[in-house]
Amino acid sequence: MRTTGIFDKIFHRKPKGAKYALSLDGWSPGYSQFGDNIYASDVVQQAIKCIVDEVKKLNPSHIRYIDSDPVPVRSSTVAAVLREPNPLMSTCDFLEKTMWLLLLNYNAFIIPVYSEWTDTDASGKTITRRSYEALYPIKPAQVDFLQDPTGELYVHFRFANGYETNYPYKDVIHIRYNYSVNEFMGGGVNGQPNHEALLKTLELNHKLLQGVAKAMDASYAVNGLVKYGTIIGEEETKKAIEKFNKMLQNSESGFIPIDLKSEVVPFQRTTQLVDDDTLKFIDDKILRHFGVPLCILRGDYTKEQYEAFYQKTLEPIVIAASQAFTKALFTEREKAFGNCVELFPKELIFLSVGQTLEMIKELSPTGALYENEKRAALGLRPLPELAGKRYMSLNWVNADKAEEYQLGMQKQKEVDGDGSQTDAESDGHGNG
Repeated sequence: MRTTGIFDKIFHRKPKGAKYALSLDGWSPGYSQFGDNIYASDVVQQAIKCIVDEVKKLNPSHIRYIDSDPVPVRSSTVAAVLREPNPLMSTCDFLEKTMWLLLLNYNAFIIPVYSEWTDTDASGKTITRRSYEALYPIKPAQVDFLQDPTGELYVHFRFANGYETNYPYKDVIHIRYNYSVNEFMGGGVNGQPNHEALLKTLELNHKLLQGVAKAMDASYAVNGLVKYGTIIGEEETKKAIEKFNKMLQNSESGFIPIDLKSEVVPFQRTTQLVDDDTLKFIDDKILRHFGVPLCILRGDYTKEQYEAFYQKTLEPIVIAASQAFTKALFTEREKAFGNCVELFPKELIFLSVGQTLEMIKELSPTGALYENEKRAALGLRPLPELAGKRYMSLNWVNADKAEEYQLGMQKQKEVDGDGSQTDAESDGHGNG
């Protein structure tokens, strides 16, 4: 029996009459995937890894907004594939793979696998429904944008193994990075990362490292000379050098015996390596390209430094990814009902124990936290007896009911207009 693989699941034939999509900038919308010559640099790899390691902590969730209230949806197939994207990957693996593809190529493509059918809503209108089975991040070697005679946009993927497939672009999760001059793709005008400026800095960094290596080699090459008091021939010179080297190898005390005809003259060498400020400047210049400060790379950042890193570098990626998932996974009708995908950054927020306690103190009276959420925020294990329990203060009133509540209290005062204290008042003062 033939097994079904990933390519069998995502294969779609080319739509009839399809041709290259019209591009307003005049370029043919076909893009080859991208060189990674800058990624030989250890500083570049470390910078990208800093971003990827933070993004993989995100918690993608299916959310439905009712008015302005976000309600988690746990029973949908979208929620299911966000929890377990495909048989090969956990959510953490999925996010890591996607972010590496995005930062390497400035474009990340994710293919959803789903079954589709038509249904009718309460009003009898025919609607299309989907059941999602998996999400696969892919790395195509060539990407072409096609358009059928009706104007529908398709994306044609070619892979390194020769496999080709087509997909309606509206169904593809396409996350773009540095989306600027190209109409379809992130990156430069060719839909590829533009690393021209960065390559110059990396070349300078490479030359500095080569210079350091050569300086170290030179410092061990020749450390002195042996001057002999007589004229000797070539053969005698070779024998003298061999004899001297043997004496060096056999000396355990650090002293070498020589005769009166020989004199050892050491070289006074001071090897000048690259100063720390220059190396730090080069590293900072490379890291700035990716928005990763040196303190984040070293891991000795403060709360304020991490918050700046999150807002400047991570948050734009989080928002772009959330909107790309929402755009592809939900129909217009579903989006109109408030359905969306959000990547919650709770695990990314750097709080001290004191700040965590303050957050719990502020949120607890509103009933916004479950009891086990409070324990988890402090690193304590959840307790079964607290499962599903949530408490709030009774000193709060529904904002929509506030006027009704106040009017009720006013009427009560009018009824008790003889000046006697009500039960509520006596409770407040401890006597009647």
